[in-house]
Amino acid sequence: MGILSWIIMGLIVGVIAKFIMPGQDPGGIIITICLGVAGAFLGGFLASQLGFGTITGFNFHSLLIAIGGAIILLIVYRFLKR
Repeated sequence: MGILSWIIMGLIVGVIAKFIMPGQDPGGIIITICLGVAGAFLGGFLASQLGFGTITGFNFHSLLIAIGGAIILLIVYRFLKR
């Protein structure tokens, strides 16, 4: 995937993760993209370690893995924020 694909996927994943877990999180569009891209990396790493596969491109399976990683990041952020 190219850098533009990562940015677009990051935006989509970040928006979906914030929709699933609404709250008082900081961030505009840049933070949302960073959350999505970091979530994709974390989700891809964890999924490959657990044997669920990896992020292979812009498809539904990769999107689910990335959303899972972004939600984990939001949970950790909120835990550390307290």
